Amino acid sequence: MDRPQHADLPVAVVGAGPVGLAAAARLIERGLTPLIFERGAQAGATIADWAHVRVFSPWEFNTDAAARALLEAEGWHMPAPDHLPTGAELIRDYLAPLAAHPAIAPHLRLNAEVEAIARHDHSKLSSEGRDAVPFVIVWRDAQGARHRTLARAVIDASGTWVRPNPIGRDGLPVEGEVENAARIAYGIPDVRGAARADYAGRHTLVIGAGHSAINAALDLIALAGEAPGTRVSWATRSGGIERLLGGGLNDALPGRGALGLRAAEALRDGRAALLSPFTARRIAAQGDGLEVAGEVGGVDTVLEVDRIVVATGFRPDLAMLSELRLALDPVVEATPALAPLIDPNLHSCGTVRPHGVVELSHPEKDFFIVGMKSYGRAPTFLMTTGYEQVRSVVADLAGDLVAAREVRLKLPETGVCQSGPALSAAERGLAGIAESGCCGGPPKVEPAACCARDEAARAVGRTGCGCGSEAEPESLAK
Repeated sequence: MDRPQHADLPVAVVGAGPVGLAAAARLIERGLTPLIFERGAQAGATIADWAHVRVFSPWEFNTDAAARALLEAEGWHMPAPDHLPTGAELIRDYLAPLAAHPAIAPHLRLNAEVEAIARHDHSKLSSEGRDAVPFVIVWRDAQGARHRTLARAVIDASGTWVRPNPIGRDGLPVEGEVENAARIAYGIPDVRGAARADYAGRHTLVIGAGHSAINAALDLIALAGEAPGTRVSWATRSGGIERLLGGGLNDALPGRGALGLRAAEALRDGRAALLSPFTARRIAAQGDGLEVAGEVGGVDTVLEVDRIVVATGFRPDLAMLSELRLALDPVVEATPALAPLIDPNLHSCGTVRPHGVVELSHPEKDFFIVGMKSYGRAPTFLMTTGYEQVRSVVADLAGDLVAAREVRLKLPETGVCQSGPALSAAERGLAGIAESGCCGGPPKVEPAACCARDEAARAVGRTGCGCGSEAEPESLAK
């Protein structure tokens, strides 16, 4: 127990989604042993919740290099790099084969829900010898039995999908939201498939402006073309059609840009009614439906709908980490080094500068949060970001400090940088940048800037490039 590095113990990985399995592949590549805990019955269990949705990032951004190497050694062939897979295809063609790989399968525990993580025999208050003892993982199996397993390090890739944000602007459920949960769905329900009977011929209110909301609304609009009487009202808390357009044709991910363009076209054609800016205040049962009281543009409004789809974002579940020493930004709930790069109050460019183990480190040695959960409540996460995170983290755990700090992340630009006025030529000149790309390219100096235009805004005394975002984490490409 008191051996310095506990080399005989595995590295615990929480979550068997794309980033968790990539972490396992990277550990194997480095000669380390993973132990993967997945709360669901299959790898990618949360992706199965939106299996019907087509992601906006193509295959070339959806697979990890170390994972590909494992699979290709077994005869696997990567799908067409420019194809946009559905969630179901992502599981079938990548995650399921990876989870079944002989190097990973023996180390994967399905139906294993992690309840708590701590230092062995050390509470959060206990400092003496803390870094010299292993972690203890408390987890529950499918039969409900609890187990305690030791690990030399922990990589938390458990995501945020299971903790959707409620409707209220204050981050809390609005009055009546909890009581009427049976008629409220969170995320992207399969309205044209498994959940069709709940939405066909009915009036649904979609709340949200990010990519999950756009997918949900477009599916409902398509259902309206198939099932007479189906109506869609779409409420965003700010931004209107311009907010939904996102990067449009300037987006380096064509699938993502096209999504916003399709949404704007549907609204302009009257296939959905746009309510913006919208604030919900109260939800009450009204016969077989719901009465939603709130404000649109500051004017009191009462809507009568049958169902509500809430797509206002997600937040991390930190309960199982309560005995660990974490450093979290009070706003974003990411590490203090990462938070200013992704805080939507500063910018929403969606193009985050390269980051790895340095930005992801906590006071708790050898503990890391990666993937969507590493972004806390912030939006604009892509799977490829998580893959680079785990490459850097695992290199650090393996003692390869040079590789850990050679961060190699290259992200496609979103086409979104600011919603306010563009910088003038004089302001761009003052900051010493040229107009290249939708956001002027990456920042040159300012570490908190997400792009050159954001850096330029800061150089002339602004608090960022002027954009704000109510969007949820871009979980469809996480």
